[in-house]
Amino acid sequence: MDIAMLTAFLSPFLPFLMKLGEKATETAAGKFGEDAWAKAKAIWSKLRPKIETEEAAKVAVNKVAEKPESEVWKAALQEELETLLKNDTALAEAIAHILNQNTAAQVGGTSFQQTATNNQGQVIGQMQNSQAKNIGTIDISKNN
Repeated sequence: MDIAMLTAFLSPFLPFLMKLGEKATETAAGKFGEDAWAKAKAIWSKLRPKIETEEAAKVAVNKVAEKPESEVWKAALQEELETLLKNDTALAEAIAHILNQNTAAQVGGTSFQQTATNNQGQVIGQMQNSQAKNIGTIDISKNN
């Protein structure tokens, strides 16, 4: 699983996920789209219990929720997620399953298309807009 892609996807949702409620749900669904919001909530429902048990992960999540644009805190969150998922393969597989559902999600005006193949665990993500950027790399030499 590409942890950088997971972090990039989840970061803009964290302010809403941290205060789940009817108003936050309406706001997030309107801003990001129903499909993207549903995917983020599904991932968060799997991650949250594990994050709650790890103080450093909890701090990183809270900081990204406060400042979702902060590259420093996103990097910290990415590191924490990598550690959590490396140590819990069942959780990693559950999140990978959610991410690998072939859906197009609208995130902050950017179309995010993810295509998954089961060829040596490769996952390919593509962002489509006039300012597309690389959100992660894929190392096909590893067989995860």
